[in-house]
Amino acid sequence: MTRKLSLGPVPKAETVKLTVTITVQLRADLDRYAALHSELHGTVVDAATLAPLMLETFIARDKGFRAERPGRTGSLSNRTN
Repeated sequence: MTRKLSLGPVPKAETVKLTVTITVQLRADLDRYAALHSELHGTVVDAATLAPLMLETFIARDKGFRAERPGRTGSLSNRTN
């Protein structure tokens, strides 16, 4: 069985620090995901490194959010009532 994760290798990027509070269960899941990601990609990463990439991927795939991008025709924010 070949395992595949939604996230590929971690790209280099400029970062800023953001502090968030998460549940104990989510932290455990993130740690397990990071361990599996490290195993599959051969590069050790931790949950704190993967979490921003997960959020970025989620936002990029959210159709409702993409529809709200500035300058997009048909965007709810560009409609007049």
